[in-house]
Amino acid sequence: MEIEYSSRTIEKVCTDASAATRKYGPEMAEKISMRIDQLRSADTVEQMIRFNVGRCHPLRMNRKNQYAVDLIHPYRLVFEKRGNEIQIVNIIEIVDYH
Repeated sequence: MEIEYSSRTIEKVCTDASAATRKYGPEMAEKISMRIDQLRSADTVEQMIRFNVGRCHPLRMNRKNQYAVDLIHPYRLVFEKRGNEIQIVNIIEIVDYH
């Protein structure tokens, strides 16, 4: 899938390991990088859900049409998909929404 970012800040954290390490620490930075690679490698969000990649799951209520993958508990990488033919993932935030 192709990846877009909702803000310059989230793009920097997701694409620059040193920025992620400064903000979240080395373990979280490694997990963020791994999840971005998994998103890039998958063909569709549905494929990630079917094969339980990163415990990918759809969100509900006020986060309808958004999806999340696990990072270091309790944080999640939240994204939405765009398009049905060619899927593009728009990463929204890294958050503990619980």
